[in-house]
Amino acid sequence: MALKPTLPKGTRDILPQAMLEREYILDTVKGVFKKFGFLPIETPAMENASTLTGKYGEEGDRLIFKIMPRGEKAKQSADRIKAKEALRYDLTVPFARFVVQNQNELGFPFKRFQIQPVWRAETPQRGRYREFYQCDADAVGSDSLLLELDFISIYQEVFQKLGLSVKIKINNRKLLAGFAEVFGIEDRLTDFTICLDKLDKIGEDGVAKEMLEKGFDLKAIDGFKQIASISGTNSETLESLKEILATSEIGRKGIEEVSFVLKNVSNDCPLILDLTLARGLDYYTGAIFEVVTDEIQMGSIGGGGRYDDLTSIFGLKNVSGIGISFGLDRIQLVIQELSRFPKFANQSTQILFFNFGDEVALESLKWVNALRAQGIKADIYPDSSKFKKQINYASNRGVAYIALIENMPEGESNRLLIRNMETRKEENLSLEELVAKLK
Repeated sequence: MALKPTLPKGTRDILPQAMLEREYILDTVKGVFKKFGFLPIETPAMENASTLTGKYGEEGDRLIFKIMPRGEKAKQSADRIKAKEALRYDLTVPFARFVVQNQNELGFPFKRFQIQPVWRAETPQRGRYREFYQCDADAVGSDSLLLELDFISIYQEVFQKLGLSVKIKINNRKLLAGFAEVFGIEDRLTDFTICLDKLDKIGEDGVAKEMLEKGFDLKAIDGFKQIASISGTNSETLESLKEILATSEIGRKGIEEVSFVLKNVSNDCPLILDLTLARGLDYYTGAIFEVVTDEIQMGSIGGGGRYDDLTSIFGLKNVSGIGISFGLDRIQLVIQELSRFPKFANQSTQILFFNFGDEVALESLKWVNALRAQGIKADIYPDSSKFKKQINYASNRGVAYIALIENMPEGESNRLLIRNMETRKEENLSLEELVAKLK
């Protein structure tokens, strides 16, 4: 009996058209990363479990895929907790390990981008997978707020190039720490931010209920409601903050940092100060970002923030870092549902030469090789087949032009008959004219 082909939950095969769409997004993102001076790196798919655990909060740690011991070690214990290795949960913590381990080879500030898969043991749903790609850019070795401005500009430029209307939300963990200080819950900042981060999912009443269940007193719950009720422009929100955090030194520092960023971003930047934005990762210490689109119902399609203490976990102190990430899979879903991929984004072949026998095929091959030498995506149908079969193949592949050598007028072998697959218009072109047209 044949084995039924299946995949693990939360994973999927990616077909050629989808891969071409992804490459279009990735080429756009990489181009902007490089424009801003970031260099590419890669890290292993698995890390030591001790590298990852304790960095993402209690809920995040539960989603780490740990690798079971093998051989004799597996016989001694089947307990997942004792696993020594794990699949990476994100790209940021492994990057901190990378920086410390390779610090003598890196110049600081060091700016890197990294595009690789990560794994999380989540419940699969629309736009959320157990295996997915992250597209990260980080800078370490500087606490300058100019980096915050750069990352906001990166978000703005990438999404403009992709044709998506977005909102870039900003908050600051120092503001959240200031709230915790004013509300008398400094020792429960992590629990507070985890609750706050759920506001979009379960609403104000849901967060208040969860805080009550977790043992927060009424002062803290009333404080949360006060935060959630603040509205208005960025300037009006800052004024409200100055009143609430007047007695908190760290809160006032947060206001200072946010004010600098808001004052110096470009006038057309869709930046919104959102005090309920928490991003429940323990390692953030300053600015935090999240990107959403109003055009379609989807979770965040980007996020990040500043982390001052992450490398110190691995023994390298006083190295501030900041980074952002693009959610490749969700961005692809959004562009698909809005039908905004350009036609060339899923076009693997620009011109296809039809094959009606060996003589035609060999003559076509000369043209194909000449076009490929000019960087043109040219191909030849491998088998001698009927016209209908080849035209269906070209249509299904999204080919822009087809070439028909056998239909050329006698004495014009140095020219080629091509047909536009969309308009059906035919032209006789020389090699130079064809290259110019396709380029």
